[in-house]
Amino acid sequence: MSTESIHSSVGPRVPAGDEKLPMAALLALTTAVFITSLTETLPAGVLPGMSAGLHVGESAAGQTVTVYALGTALTAIPLTAATSTWRRKRLLLTAMAGFAVANTVTAVSSHYPLTLVARFAAGVAAGLAWALLAGYARRMAPARLQGKAVAVAMAGIPVALSVGVPAGTFAGQALGWRAPFLIMTGLTVVLLAWITALVPDQPGQPAHERPRMLRTFAVPGVAPVLVVTLVFVLAHTVLYAYIATFLDHAGVGGSTDLVLLTFGIASLVSIWFTGAHIDRRLRVLTLASVLLVGVGAAILGVLADTEALVHLAALLWGLGWGGVPTLLQTAAADAGGTAADAAQAMLVTLWNVAMAAGGVVGGVLLSTLGTASLPWSVLVLLLPTLAVVAAARTHGFPATGGAGGAVSSE
Repeated sequence: MSTESIHSSVGPRVPAGDEKLPMAALLALTTAVFITSLTETLPAGVLPGMSAGLHVGESAAGQTVTVYALGTALTAIPLTAATSTWRRKRLLLTAMAGFAVANTVTAVSSHYPLTLVARFAAGVAAGLAWALLAGYARRMAPARLQGKAVAVAMAGIPVALSVGVPAGTFAGQALGWRAPFLIMTGLTVVLLAWITALVPDQPGQPAHERPRMLRTFAVPGVAPVLVVTLVFVLAHTVLYAYIATFLDHAGVGGSTDLVLLTFGIASLVSIWFTGAHIDRRLRVLTLASVLLVGVGAAILGVLADTEALVHLAALLWGLGWGGVPTLLQTAAADAGGTAADAAQAMLVTLWNVAMAAGGVVGGVLLSTLGTASLPWSVLVLLLPTLAVVAAARTHGFPATGGAGGAVSSE
């Protein structure tokens, strides 16, 4: 499968003289990313109330997060292929309308099975959105600013984690667990109007260019990016999913909220720095991200009983992790070329598989080897991650060029 410069596959180019980012449109995509990320994680902040309201145990209520990830993992690839010819604006509006419906049903449902169906539907909408958003952001930007455009859109992730989840938890405690989901619906309705008014449309792919996933995997550079996505996200999730338990056993559990705040603020700094430099230094930033997360995990493995060093570890971890979604989605789009949307769909699927697997692997490690094994498992997983990034210097994480650069042909 031959690939050309990414510009040839993403619709009309931005006029050469227009070198500014369309911030009003990009911030709409940021808000879409925020809604997608917060919808996934919100149950964790209102779990006791949700459990009582649905008349199930907290472990059962926690499965509302699992079925969301399952909905994304099972449907992102087939739905992306099926909708590849749709105009991008229509597809984005459809995905966000799906969130409005799913969050509304979650808010009003008193039946556990119906809530699970709604959460699965939200995951399906997320699969469509995640496969679309990075490419959409790139299409709206001039070539030299495409990486920065993706970073602006992906800023919704750390904002959701550092601001959205605490705010949703507070609203759930003050107004009841259903209130945050209704607030999310209201925000989505506003976003639908925002997208309609200010986000420019882009064409889908011609029918004869409908993506073929197996052929996309064979495009030089796509496989290394997908391998890094799977292993890096797995490494992160193994520890992040059980960070509260880990800190409790280390004797600093009373500072969990502050540790997560440190991580969230560092993630925001990371995504800002990534956006400023990704168009020229994607490879260097990716290597630095792996190393920073590794150093943070090493500190937790050796010195987790010292609160100041735990905060230092969270700071380094956040600085390493915050820009990862932007880096990997940009790398996938660059490598995918004319099949960029297909590459994004595969990345989204593997991301969610890794998150689900991280919860399972972390749980097994916790029950068999104890909390001390968690940071060391991160280091074990990061070694092959670093090796793949280092080896993919021609395709995937090239030593020269960056977002918006030409993609080599087979």
